[in-house]
Amino acid sequence: MKNNSKKLTKKIIAGKYKGKTLQLPSKTTTRSSKAIVLESFFNTLQFDIIDATFIELFSGSGSIGLEALSRGAKQIYFMEQDCDALKVLKQNIALTEPAACEVFSGNSFENITQVLARLKKTKEKAYFYIDPPFSIREGMEDIYDKTMALIASLPVESVRMIIVEYMTGLEIPQKLGTYRIKKSKKFGNTSLSYLVSEEME
Repeated sequence: MKNNSKKLTKKIIAGKYKGKTLQLPSKTTTRSSKAIVLESFFNTLQFDIIDATFIELFSGSGSIGLEALSRGAKQIYFMEQDCDALKVLKQNIALTEPAACEVFSGNSFENITQVLARLKKTKEKAYFYIDPPFSIREGMEDIYDKTMALIASLPVESVRMIIVEYMTGLEIPQKLGTYRIKKSKKFGNTSLSYLVSEEME
């Protein structure tokens, strides 16, 4: 039954929770990754994420982290600041495996230290999926500068790979700290770049 507020939803594409319907926050709150971007990303890393730790910064509905969980990742850390998005995120996690998920609410740029401390303690390397709000949103003008600085500061011993989703047209430096872009792909107005540490090659 449809109501006038027309709730936005997205389904998990594959894995053990395939077909589960996830709620999405309103478009004014967050921007959901396109299905084509998600599909390309998971095709690229489909076997690598099995039993891996996966971190979704600016996670919104959590659709990427929960897709990773569905496809075999063992631990997901979500990071989100917006209250409405957090509510939706927690509802979506409840449909899957809450014991494998942890939510860090608040500013991602501040909470990253807690997440890194957790990784250090467990001696885990993680995939970091970073999808900051578009910088055209009010109050977000410096979001990409802060994101690039965050990437450059991530300790190599905690990182398997960093994936950044961003506005096509934005120039991401080929090198950020010890990380460099291994490959990039465009999907209309959205692009994905995969960064790895030079030490890992």
